[in-house]
Amino acid sequence: MSQPAKGPSQPDPRPQEDTVAYDIVDGVAWVSFNRPDKRNCMSPKLNRQMLKVLEDLEFRDDVQVLVLTGEGEAFSAGMDLLEYFRAAEQEGLHKTRQHQREAYGWWERLRWYEKPTIAMINGWCFGGAYGPLFACDLAFCSDDAQFGLSEINWAILPGGGASKVAAELLNFRDAMYHAMMGENLSGPEAAAKGMVNESLPADQLRPRVQAVADVLKRKDSHALRATKWAVRRVREMTYDNAEDYLIRAQEALNDFGGWETRKEATKQFLDDKTYKPGLGAFDKSKLGN
Repeated sequence: MSQPAKGPSQPDPRPQEDTVAYDIVDGVAWVSFNRPDKRNCMSPKLNRQMLKVLEDLEFRDDVQVLVLTGEGEAFSAGMDLLEYFRAAEQEGLHKTRQHQREAYGWWERLRWYEKPTIAMINGWCFGGAYGPLFACDLAFCSDDAQFGLSEINWAILPGGGASKVAAELLNFRDAMYHAMMGENLSGPEAAAKGMVNESLPADQLRPRVQAVADVLKRKDSHALRATKWAVRRVREMTYDNAEDYLIRAQEALNDFGGWETRKEATKQFLDDKTYKPGLGAFDKSKLGN
């Protein structure tokens, strides 16, 4: 018996606040794209809601690490072709630019987030999803994840920063092949080429991300912020400029409680003999005692 023909795609009726979900558990904010029936593709409503969620969580004392993932079987299939592209193109350039600003705005916020961030890639990660992938400090995926720049297959280029992300995370030949051929990378292939830190069996993905988050929670928060921003900044600097920037960044860190923290960490290493910097973090609960 033949299946009835499907009608044309329709805009997603769900309210904006339902497009993103989050849960805070023991200092970790687990934030999810929440359009699983749409492979979590990013619509204008989702982009607006994601910025709101990130802003709400960034300075909360009960959030030390943020994990970004997707509900269902995908991280994100990229931009919503109907709502992000076609609808905007029908209205004109002003609407296209509005949609771009809303998407790029929360990706930028995530790149320079105050807290450590981890991308947990649990399935498809296509096109526009490379923006938040790169915005997160660390990335882990399941072995059955799929990474793709399929834009060439429907006659556009990998925009929205996707080409930049490929060029940043892959070597030149791999980036060219990935963008020009439109072929997907599996989780293990993405890990081998440097797109993610590790690829793991699906049932080990969340426990591994939890373990990494637990380690990050024990680090000094000011030093983490300065470190993650430093690594992003120096990638685009000459060596001499980077050296100077890092000196100034450390001086600034000292003024954000850095001296007190540094003295305590040094005391625990030199005097108390309670930890070794190469084997773990100092006990920050001793600060102020």
